[in-house]
Amino acid sequence: MGERLNLPVLAETLAADNGSLIGVLTLNAEKTLNALSLSMVDLLSAQLAAWADDERIAMVLLQGAGEKAFCAGGDLHQLYSTMVDQRASGQAGDVLANDYANTFFAREYTLDYRIHTYPKPILCWGHGIVMGGGIGLMAGASYRVATEKTRLAMPETGIGLFPDVGGSWFLSRMPGGLGRFLALTGASINAADARYVGLADRVLAHADQPQVLAALRRQPWNGDRAHNHALLGAVLRATEEAGSSACAQGPLRQHRDLIDQLCGRESLEAVLAAFAGVHSDEPWLVKALAAVTRAAPGSLALTWRLQERAPRLSLAEVFRMEYGAALHCCAHGDFAEGIRALLIDKDHSPRWRSADSTGHFLDTPWPPHAHPLAGLDK
Repeated sequence: MGERLNLPVLAETLAADNGSLIGVLTLNAEKTLNALSLSMVDLLSAQLAAWADDERIAMVLLQGAGEKAFCAGGDLHQLYSTMVDQRASGQAGDVLANDYANTFFAREYTLDYRIHTYPKPILCWGHGIVMGGGIGLMAGASYRVATEKTRLAMPETGIGLFPDVGGSWFLSRMPGGLGRFLALTGASINAADARYVGLADRVLAHADQPQVLAALRRQPWNGDRAHNHALLGAVLRATEEAGSSACAQGPLRQHRDLIDQLCGRESLEAVLAAFAGVHSDEPWLVKALAAVTRAAPGSLALTWRLQERAPRLSLAEVFRMEYGAALHCCAHGDFAEGIRALLIDKDHSPRWRSADSTGHFLDTPWPPHAHPLAGLDK
């Protein structure tokens, strides 16, 4: 039993009254805010694959251990180590040379895509911090619950990466300039704003989770996917309507008109200039705009290009595009420097390269049929 509790992902089933089962997956790395490691990705993928073929499983609940976070993003320390080793080996710039990075991003993005396309309902309970790779897990779930403590963000431009894990897809599909604003600034949003931009479906009190589970166990689950989706949706809707979990309007929505105006310009340079011209004493907005001044210029440029391309692509095509861009970031971008400054040396003084340093990061080393993620939509 002790060994099981030490696993980075806990898998269990809850029996419903009619004999069906509810699969429960818990990210079990509370000390690191459930940061997503390769072993976690592999365990989640294997269990979801097994449950997809198990007729007894009616739905899946995805949650994080502890009270602080669902998932605070990817586990960056191992990635950093392999990027340092790659540079030391004289293979800097070779996107195929870092085996760990190639494996991690391929398996992470495949897992995210599996969640988006899973044949059974998935409920993601997004309590606490949900950042980066955590949003990648949450975004594709059938139903996403945010709570009074939920804080979501995609702050990757601040560490020399870009909003990945499908971020180019779901951010570019948000209303107006909201997705572009979140992508560039990495601003944190609460439950109300998460629902406003489509990253959450319901806002519930975290204390309601036992009540939700009890109600789910009473449902007449069967083998029909649409039927089970309807049951899950009805339980969440009833819980929200009966509860007192309504959040005040979030700052993203409050500043919608200004954000649309700022982000509606034709070029990144024009948007950044507009950001710099804002004078405000509203703390959330001031913090968001200040973050852009500290972000990696190349990451901002790369993010802009990804946001421009993504609306014309399918979800699978976006993941393939992001995969190549992520490996470029690992091979010769600012990603290692951003991790060093934030997590390793913690001097918060990254030495970024110029804005045009990522100009070729959308180039792919694989022909379409040989892309490592070619099979996503097959």
